[in-house]
Amino acid sequence: MKIPTKFQGRPEFVRALSSADVDVPVVEPPVQAQPSDDELLDSYSNTITGVVEKVGAAVVNIRVHKANRDNQPGQRGSEAGGSGSGFVIAPDGFILTNSHVVHGADKLEVTLADGQVFPAWLIGEDPESDLAVIRISTQQQLSYARLADSKTVRVGQIAVAIGSPFGFQQTVTAGVVSALGRSMRSQSGRLIDNVIQTDAALNPGNSGGPLVNSRGEVIGVNTAIILPAQGICFAIASNTAEFVAAWLIKEGRIRRSWIGVMGQNAPIHRRVARFHRLAAEHGILVAGTEPNSPAKRAGLLEGDVIVAFAGEPVSSIDELHHHLVAEVIGIPTTLTIIRLTEKLDVVVTPEELFRDVQKN
Repeated sequence: MKIPTKFQGRPEFVRALSSADVDVPVVEPPVQAQPSDDELLDSYSNTITGVVEKVGAAVVNIRVHKANRDNQPGQRGSEAGGSGSGFVIAPDGFILTNSHVVHGADKLEVTLADGQVFPAWLIGEDPESDLAVIRISTQQQLSYARLADSKTVRVGQIAVAIGSPFGFQQTVTAGVVSALGRSMRSQSGRLIDNVIQTDAALNPGNSGGPLVNSRGEVIGVNTAIILPAQGICFAIASNTAEFVAAWLIKEGRIRRSWIGVMGQNAPIHRRVARFHRLAAEHGILVAGTEPNSPAKRAGLLEGDVIVAFAGEPVSSIDELHHHLVAEVIGIPTTLTIIRLTEKLDVVVTPEELFRDVQKN
């Protein structure tokens, strides 16, 4: 092979060009064997068993005792009760569960995964999110479950539910996350957002137990099932649970606000919506106001339609609830309304909502 003059005297090019003339055998990369079905099943099984080994010790059974107050005078008192699930969230005995599991209980008993039984007492509950925190007193450091960031949950990922359905402790079912961003009504009527839907089989008694990802982190608190359906179950997202639990441990309750409006969702005439450039053609029709309420003092009248709160559009009662949080208690806030065909701004000062006042 003749080397061009401009490359002569440069040995590195000579070596490179000379090696190009040598026939080098081509070696095909080894073919990777595809895993068999048995190997895939073993991997799935190992994942589930690993999750149970990591979280199972933190899952508890909660026995609820309620005095039967319907007895006639002179009759011997009787006791009613039920059971549910929960899981330890701190090594000093704090346990997270559902509000509907412990609501109205006169006595609570917690059975740990190792069979130990402890009396428990209620720290606080929030019926609006169907969550509650109870506590047991023990000198030992308890195994506890860690809460994951539910924003990272994806549809289709593995979901493992651990609980005590029908009193059978440490029952494990597995499935996938079926959907995200669901909403459901709490017993108080408020809307619970960011609910996780799963097909991991749940039964009565699973309520309050953890829904866990493949890393052994809690992504939700199992709370409800659709009885006529197969594989439609719901869990409160872990981010909601973490927020509520922190406030319950700190203050024993969640602070929310109210303005004293009795309302209903209602359409707004298209011409009115276009004229005022409203973001939606629906609002909240004021059907009445509570006496001496913030709405009454602000001058809201029956027939007004609320379309914005603090400058943010609201088109339903649920959206108004989202704005009535602790941060606006005692803060004068602009409420935008449509009165007849006129758009007005009124100033309302929300007050704290107490449990016996379930209003808007």
